[in-house]
Amino acid sequence: MIIGVPKEIKISENRVGLVEGGVKALIREGHKVLVEKDAGLGSGITNEQYEKAGAQILDSKKEVYAKADMIIKVKEPLPEEYPMLREDQILYTYLHLAPEPVLTKALLERKVKGIAYETIQLEDGSLPLLVPMSEVAGRMSTLVGASYLQRDRGGKGVLLGGVPGVHRGRVTILGGGISGINAAKMAVGLGAHVTILDINAKRLEYLDDIFGNKIQTLHSNITNIEKQIPITDLLIGAVLVPGAKAPHLVTKDMIGQMEPGSVVVDIAVDQGGCIETCRPTSHKEPTFTVNGVIHYCVPNMPGVFSRTSTYALTNVTLKYAVMLANLGVEEACAKDKALYKGLNVYGGYVAYEQVARDLNLPFKPLKI
Repeated sequence: MIIGVPKEIKISENRVGLVEGGVKALIREGHKVLVEKDAGLGSGITNEQYEKAGAQILDSKKEVYAKADMIIKVKEPLPEEYPMLREDQILYTYLHLAPEPVLTKALLERKVKGIAYETIQLEDGSLPLLVPMSEVAGRMSTLVGASYLQRDRGGKGVLLGGVPGVHRGRVTILGGGISGINAAKMAVGLGAHVTILDINAKRLEYLDDIFGNKIQTLHSNITNIEKQIPITDLLIGAVLVPGAKAPHLVTKDMIGQMEPGSVVVDIAVDQGGCIETCRPTSHKEPTFTVNGVIHYCVPNMPGVFSRTSTYALTNVTLKYAVMLANLGVEEACAKDKALYKGLNVYGGYVAYEQVARDLNLPFKPLKI
């Protein structure tokens, strides 16, 4: 199979779909790898390193798409890439289709076989290809939030760890999953007063066991959320429903009760966001203000920690990339239930039920 790795074009997206070790692994299996010129520079991988690994460097993105049977990316294709996609071409990347009707329509019209990293799901319910980026985004959310609390950046001037004799900053985290727990690790490390809300009682027990009295855990319900929001300095949205739009847990009215200069970071923005006032921003213009509250809502947060993120991502995506290249989508999905759950679009139809439901489109799963 011919595998193509194009350069990412989303604003400040410096990650790349495959590192040089991944190129070697695919070539060892008998496949050919085409990499767009300079695709890896943002992650510190040169064209020469790719060539040494056995890849062929192509000058244009269009050429990569035209020759490749499978495209390996990091982020979803942008509108200028839609015409380059071909019928039956495998697209293996983060897709986040539930809040993206235009992208979904384009993939259906092109009859692409779309495998979404974020919905590949093991039998225990875990999402192995989402984990490393959730870890990066979670840790980054606390750092970003702490930065924007600075007075010179528009914040209220609160140091999360405080100092002796002064109140510590309050961090509230909605969701105790991978992103939430990593946000909490950083916040606890900075010395903040941390509260995590989750609907899963077993998850709350687990968080209580590992953090002890360093955090407070609360069941995520409207009463607890309403009580917590007004006393929060940094609010982190880390809610995830696999493949679905994130539920709005925090309303505009609740945000209006926060003190001016407070900060909101919504990690779930690439799935629609779990905070009503959030809308996607970019690394070039990452924030906006609602009722005096700073909102940071960048969908590709790990893109600025590109070297760490790229190598962490290939660590988990390569296994399935090799499987897809060796077997093709149909046989690979038939052999691996987790990968089958990653198939979002196939043959002009939505093949993932939650995406079809959220976008009000026909659902037609691949028969295996």
